Amino acid sequence: MSPLLSVRDLSVRFTVHRSRSRRRVAAVTGASFDLAPGECLALVGESGCGKSVLASALLGLLPANATTTGNALLAPAPPAGDERALTADGTALENGRGLPTGPGDGPNLPTGADAGAGSGSSLPTDADTGAGSGPGLLTGVGAGAGSGPGLPTGADAGAGLEGGLDLLSAGERVLASRVRGRLVGLIPQSPAGHLTPVRTIRSQLAETIRELTGVSKADLGGAVLAAAERAAFPADHLDLHPHELSGGLAQRAATALALVGGAPLLLADEPTTGLDRDLVDRTVAELRGHVGTGRTLLMITHDLAAAEQIADRVAVMYAGRIVELTDAASFFGSPGPRHPYARRLLDALPTRAFAPIPGMPPELDALPSGCAFAPRCAAATPVCTTDLPLLENGVACHHPHTPIPHPGTDIPRLSDHPEFPADPAEPASEHPEKNDALHS
Repeated sequence: MSPLLSVRDLSVRFTVHRSRSRRRVAAVTGASFDLAPGECLALVGESGCGKSVLASALLGLLPANATTTGNALLAPAPPAGDERALTADGTALENGRGLPTGPGDGPNLPTGADAGAGSGSSLPTDADTGAGSGPGLLTGVGAGAGSGPGLPTGADAGAGLEGGLDLLSAGERVLASRVRGRLVGLIPQSPAGHLTPVRTIRSQLAETIRELTGVSKADLGGAVLAAAERAAFPADHLDLHPHELSGGLAQRAATALALVGGAPLLLADEPTTGLDRDLVDRTVAELRGHVGTGRTLLMITHDLAAAEQIADRVAVMYAGRIVELTDAASFFGSPGPRHPYARRLLDALPTRAFAPIPGMPPELDALPSGCAFAPRCAAATPVCTTDLPLLENGVACHHPHTPIPHPGTDIPRLSDHPEFPADPAEPASEHPEKNDALHS
């Protein structure tokens, strides 16, 4: 099956000026992977390893001091007869994802929807940016109506490769009017910074549904309720503003907005953050159902229990590089991860050995010439410190089959453990060394 998204050698560098010095932060280096229709890839790794930067690069949401290289080819949309988006109540629209059919560009319509919305100034706000964050400047689900059918040509068109669209070279006009929310949806990691603060959730949902699905005014109220229900957002909170919501409710609002357009590719950045286990399971089930309709999901998460339930494949990032890319069943079961870091990542979980990974990740502006994990790896040899291992056969390691001290022997399914925390990135523990393990 042809991939929906094909990423090749994606790299992101941030230029950071401090006093009289200038630093180059290697946030992402050489990332390559394919995503097929109906597939979920879970992108996992410690905070600051570049996961969110990678997702932001695909949507053109990086700050001005970022430089991106490589290609990210998004395959053409299905033929017009098959281009059907789902409204909030699950019915299909023949007009696809609300793509405009007339010539010319409409005005920018502000919204807090962020179903993959926002301009290049809408910056990610977590530590993964590697270069700080700016205000969440929102420009709406599509920043206006866009132009007629087919991808635009000229300076704003971006680089089309083999009939698709290269997301990394596409212009802001194309990304805003054609891609965000319509072809690529986004569940942001920090939803409070992506929701419009002066508008209610009902208002933001209504505008997003109207713009992306074309639902009639008479049916709009019911579609809003259905969209909220789909993400387990309580109907009696729809008339609240974002600042009146808890972190978990803001996350559910962002999820509801992201699912409205039925985008063929969904980027979910920590979609279970702030949710209790029941809501985590419901969110995972909804995302799995989204993938089950033939759509594609890139899920960035610390919640490995959720990843085990939904992922078809797992990509492990360390210090800006993908160090392992493998089948989820093999990763979580037998034979298990092959890269020493990936093995330690699983061993750090409470359901396994609960053993912290020794040492600290390297600074991304001072990466070693060899393997970045070598100083923390029990299997490292001199070659690991001098020669950078390439990703071959799904693993970037000089000694992928070398046994290392393994604190745990049993390999239970994480999702079967009733006390596994919903958000291991935010533990509340009296033992700092165990907190380090949860953050890993």
